[in-house]
Amino acid sequence: MSFEFKKHVLTTLVSAVFAANMWVAPALAQSQSATPAAPSVNDVVATVDGETITEADLAFAAEDLAQDLKSVPPAEQRAFLVSVMIDMKLMANAARKLELNKTDLFKRRENYLIERALRRAYFASEIGPQANEEKVRAAYKEFAATFKPQEELRASHILVATRDDAEKIKAELEAGRPFADLAKEKSTGPSGPKGGDLGYFTRGRMIKEFEDAAFALKVGEISDPVKTKFGWHIIKLTDRRQSAPPKFEQVARELSQKLMVGAFDKTIRDLKQTADITVADPALAAALAADAKAIDANAADAGNADGTAN
Repeated sequence: MSFEFKKHVLTTLVSAVFAANMWVAPALAQSQSATPAAPSVNDVVATVDGETITEADLAFAAEDLAQDLKSVPPAEQRAFLVSVMIDMKLMANAARKLELNKTDLFKRRENYLIERALRRAYFASEIGPQANEEKVRAAYKEFAATFKPQEELRASHILVATRDDAEKIKAELEAGRPFADLAKEKSTGPSGPKGGDLGYFTRGRMIKEFEDAAFALKVGEISDPVKTKFGWHIIKLTDRRQSAPPKFEQVARELSQKLMVGAFDKTIRDLKQTADITVADPALAAALAADAKAIDANAADAGNADGTAN
C-alpha cells in the first residue's frame, strides 16, 4: 500500500473523526445575546413517528456525509443533516415493515458497518493521539534541525509571445522604464498584475531554460530574452539567499500525516503478529505478502531519512 494511498485512507478516517466531534458540539449554533449552553449528545433535535433524532445522530450523519457537506453552505449544513436524518428514519421504518432488516444480506451489511464504526473508534482512540500537537511540534523540531538549506532566488519576469516583443521590452527597460510597470502593462503571465514577481524558488521548481537563465544572473541584473514552451521571458533577479526551514504551520499537516501513517503501520503490524489470518486465494495471499514486505522496507527507509520534507 503506497504512502499516498495511506494518506487518503487516513484523511478519510481523520475527516470522519473531526466531523463527529464537530457535530457533537455543533459549531453552527446561532449566536445569541446570551451564549446558549453547548448541546448534549442526547439532546433531541427532531422526532419521527415518536422516534428521536439526537445531536449524536447528526454527528454520525456528518461522518458519513463529510464530502457532501463541503458543497453545502455552512449556514445550511445543520438543516441539511436534519433533513437527511428525517428521510433516513422514514425509509428505515418503512424497510422494517417490509422486514428487510431480517434478510441475510442486511445482516452481512450490518456487520460490516459495525466493524467500520469500530475501526473509526479505534483509530480515534489509539492512532489519532499519536499525532497530537505536541508530537507534531517535536517532529517539526527534528525536521528543522536536520534541514539542509538550498540556494534560492527571488525573480520577476515579463512573459510575451514573440522574441521581437521581448527585445522591445528589454530596450524599454534599458531606457529606464520600471520593470514592475512594464510587467503589469505587457506581461501575459499570471504574475503580471503583481509586477511580474514570482517569489522565491529553488532549483527544480521552474522550467529548465528559465531556471538556468535566472541562476546565471546577479541581483538586480536583467536577462536577455529567454525562450521556453510558455513564450519569451525577460527575467530580473531581485534577491538571492539560502533557504530556511518552512514555518511550522506550512508543514504541520504533512508531518501529522506522516506520524499517523507510521502509527497506523505499527499498530497494524502489532495486531497481525497475534492474529491468525488466512487468505484463500494463493495469488492474493502472495500480493498481500509482497505489500507487507514493501511496507517494512519503507518503514526502514523512513528511519534512515535525512529529515527533508519532500
